[in-house]
Amino acid sequence: MASSVENVSIGGHRLRLTHPDKVVYPATGTTKADVIAYYVAIAPHLLPYVADRIVTRKRWVDGVGTAGRPGEVFFEKNLPESAPSWIRRVTIEHSDHTNAYPVFDDAAALAWAGQVGALELHVPQWRVGRGDARRHPDRLVLDLDPGPGTGLPECVDVARRAKRLLSDIGLSALPVTSGSKGIHLYARLDGTHDSDYVNAFAHQVAQTLESELPDLVVSSMRKSERVGRVLVDWSQNNGNKTTVAPYSLRGTTTPQVAVPRTWRELGPDLRQLTLDEVVTRMKRRKDPLAELGSGNPRSDTIEHDGARDDSVETSPSS
Repeated sequence: MASSVENVSIGGHRLRLTHPDKVVYPATGTTKADVIAYYVAIAPHLLPYVADRIVTRKRWVDGVGTAGRPGEVFFEKNLPESAPSWIRRVTIEHSDHTNAYPVFDDAAALAWAGQVGALELHVPQWRVGRGDARRHPDRLVLDLDPGPGTGLPECVDVARRAKRLLSDIGLSALPVTSGSKGIHLYARLDGTHDSDYVNAFAHQVAQTLESELPDLVVSSMRKSERVGRVLVDWSQNNGNKTTVAPYSLRGTTTPQVAVPRTWRELGPDLRQLTLDEVVTRMKRRKDPLAELGSGNPRSDTIEHDGARDDSVETSPSS
């Protein structure tokens, strides 16, 4: 992929790649070709987590830049007219507007994301059903975001306590290092409850953790309360918000990835992993989060949003 333009075939779809040698991550020399190769290689593991979910993309068209001079970035919800016709489109009607989102069904769609600089792929906790209707959420997520003076070790302590708390009520929590600063915890749901219910429940979980670990946990979004503590961000269960998908790249200085982990890995040497490490890792092990991507057991339960403003937002996953 040394030429400035190349036409390739991925899974039977034709895709025009431009400037594959453009450097996207200057700190490591990672190119657009490397990004696309990563998304094609990791597709079997990533696709179950975006299946039937609308994808909001976070795009760095000219690369992520450096720590001192970050690249320009923007969020994109609608699928542009220039996108290939074979990418699935889903229309979501909001209270005052309509968006046509993409749903990524195959490796070629992920490769297209890499081609347009969409490094981060963010999805909601719910899927779309018949007629593009929202289903009830089939997973719960807690985003453990370390405040100033804290890091991954403190997130691990909170994650282990959250695991026990959720286990006591019959939910199995599974960890993902976010690829940025913190840890995401996921738990599979049976699709019985709507997003408002799940979001309120997640808020209660965060408040309980705060009451049990007051010197370590904060459930409030106020930045002034986060010094020396870990924010348990429950709000990404809101039906209007999204979380970066497992195995998505991040727009960090180096090409870090949101990576499902085993609980055994959450030790003192825990760190964020990069794309090359993740590809090598998944050649020799099973996905620790696989049960989460195996489908919604109540596939025809529909989400009814009422009259509120329901524009889907991307949450700043930590």
